[in-house]
Amino acid sequence: MKVIIIGGVAGGASAAARLRRLDESAEIIMFERGKYISFANCGLPYHIGGFIPNETDLNIQTPQKFRNRLNVDVREQQLVKEIHREEKEVVVEKLETGEVYTESYDKLLIATGAYPFVPRIPGVDLPNVFTLRTIPDTIRIRKTVAESKPESCAVIGGGFVGLEMVENLSHAGLKVHLVDMANHVMPAMDYDMAVRVNKHLEEKGVDLHLGNGLAGIEQAGDKLVVKMQNGELTVDLVVLAIGVRPETELSAACGLELSPKKTVVVDEHMRTSDPDIYAVGDIVQTTNLVTGKPGHTPLAGPANRQGRIAADNICGIPSTYKGSLGTAISKAFDVSLGMTGLSEAAAKAAGFDYGKVYLWQKDHAAFYPNAHYFSTKVVYDKTNGRILGAQFVGYENIDKHTDVFSMAIRAGMTAKDLIDAELSYGPPYNTAKDVANMAGFLIENVMEGRLKQIEVTDFEKYVEENDPQIIDVRPVELFMMGYIPGSTSMQLAQLRAKMNKLDKSRPIVLVCEMGLNGYNAYRALVQNGFNCVNLSGGFNLYEALGYPVED
Repeated sequence: MKVIIIGGVAGGASAAARLRRLDESAEIIMFERGKYISFANCGLPYHIGGFIPNETDLNIQTPQKFRNRLNVDVREQQLVKEIHREEKEVVVEKLETGEVYTESYDKLLIATGAYPFVPRIPGVDLPNVFTLRTIPDTIRIRKTVAESKPESCAVIGGGFVGLEMVENLSHAGLKVHLVDMANHVMPAMDYDMAVRVNKHLEEKGVDLHLGNGLAGIEQAGDKLVVKMQNGELTVDLVVLAIGVRPETELSAACGLELSPKKTVVVDEHMRTSDPDIYAVGDIVQTTNLVTGKPGHTPLAGPANRQGRIAADNICGIPSTYKGSLGTAISKAFDVSLGMTGLSEAAAKAAGFDYGKVYLWQKDHAAFYPNAHYFSTKVVYDKTNGRILGAQFVGYENIDKHTDVFSMAIRAGMTAKDLIDAELSYGPPYNTAKDVANMAGFLIENVMEGRLKQIEVTDFEKYVEENDPQIIDVRPVELFMMGYIPGSTSMQLAQLRAKMNKLDKSRPIVLVCEMGLNGYNAYRALVQNGFNCVNLSGGFNLYEALGYPVED
């Protein structure tokens, strides 16, 4: 059997390695137009910032190692220009010499990946305007920073690459401006979670220009003028990190079926519309595991798994790719942000009758040194309690919590299942009640009517329509630092002694720092005949979202 693989990095390299392990006699040829067949895309920004000092550390496999260890015929700096499906051959150009030749195949795997999206606006081709996708891109940016000594830059786009570039360019000593059309960084997250990252970036000296898209770039002497929809910036260099597009031109040219979003349509075996051609990685259409609808998941983890699955099927092992949750994690200076499954926006768009809960708790035992709070949002199906998605922002263990919820969603677990989850605990590592357990408790209480909540976004309307008593049950020292206008301080410890002063004819909105003490107050009051709601997410979320506060 002769197998040709177009492209390396995650999907193509994984497929080649798996193919060799399954079939020692197969002839495997990998074409890669660049010099690097398998490198750490996600590590590229950290080389620019100096966290990964050596360029060679980004190379996962060199062509020579691949040849020696796996007996794969690696042909770097060779571009596959055409696929002739009827003849089962590809047309290849040697980029160094211009020589063109053909190569036959029995099976073909396409892993051409994605390219950075560059908008069609003036100035994107100017010197010192960069994109970041490959090791040569990284070298160019790092060389410019080292030799030209730029003082300032604009990063366009606040997604994964954008956030990483913001941190690393700041670490390299530049004043960084972040520009994005969305009103928050990491558009895949909901605003009520990402707003905490916005604040952290500002604390680190990053100037945010959000809700403000890029209109053009102009050269002004040795400076670049970044034209935004509202206003402009003058900087030394610009990095475009607006997202990626699947590189499917080769697939389209040979007549493979594409989706409306120009991704290659594959079945669960990673087989395209041609039974002898497979496709993996950033170019393929995936299925969302929660909604069952088609999507696009340009992430390294799915690409690696897809490469292995394609290799299995080429060798006659009926492996299947069931879909993706879009599980991801990123870092912005000191905080990490993780997400899996559906955001609230995605759940709403998919038509779910969903609910949401917020939690704010320590990342390990409070009595153990250096415990920090982290923020959690969980989206669930109100009809059955099934977990649909989760998002996290914090300092430690964000990867663990993201992964726990990823597995829970993949397994179709409900809030009751989270309550029963047995997760590791030790004072340096976690709290005795993991956030998964706590989310389960909270969702169950809401679904079974033991707690009635009101969302922060509905608070003003509720107050206007119901004229409630707003009772703040936090310790008085926290109340004095900031409180919701019109609220009255009544600490939880004093509530039972003072509840006779409350008016039973008027509803009560309970406010605490994060929701837990509000729940305790709620249970005490409703069992004494009061009509109460608890502010979901507490004062902490109310203040984070920018609502008016008095002190």
